[in-house]
Amino acid sequence: MMTIEIVFETHSFSVDNERGVATGWLPGQLSERGQAAARDLGARRRNDRLAAVFVSDLQRAVETATIAFEGCAVPQLFDWRLRECDYGERNGGDVHAVHGRRAEYLDAPYPGGESWRQAVERVGGFLDDLTPRWDGTRVLVIGHVATRFALEHFLHGIRVADLLDEEFVWREGWEYRLDVSDSR
Repeated sequence: MMTIEIVFETHSFSVDNERGVATGWLPGQLSERGQAAARDLGARRRNDRLAAVFVSDLQRAVETATIAFEGCAVPQLFDWRLRECDYGERNGGDVHAVHGRRAEYLDAPYPGGESWRQAVERVGGFLDDLTPRWDGTRVLVIGHVATRFALEHFLHGIRVADLLDEEFVWREGWEYRLDVSDSR
């Protein structure tokens, strides 16, 4: 059986993160602290046997990857399915107002947006497409909270409802294994 090693890192700290804003599908921009963290990510991961770096196409994730892997030969592949949950009319809203009521949007979409389950399923489609091309490799995924929720759900079997109760705590990456038989 072939396995894909997946390393997940969130995009670096954004100006919105520091202001308490839930950016959602808005582009966002890295803060000075975020730019430094992106350089640290590159220092940690450049020699990590990566076959590819998959990146959300939202600006804050693209900027993270660009800074982290500047001048590096590892291919960067941008994929819209790795985006954060679309909060619709609440994109750019107060983080406590948007995230404090996440459980209400497990299956019901945010007004003009998507539900958390829809966001997790979207990322699941990305996981399906990793096989067979990336079998036997180690890849990095740079994304958002919804990206991590999908990885936890599909690769560790955690219910989406349980993930919504979790408070996000930043750290230097999460490690996952995608067995080809895990494909949905």
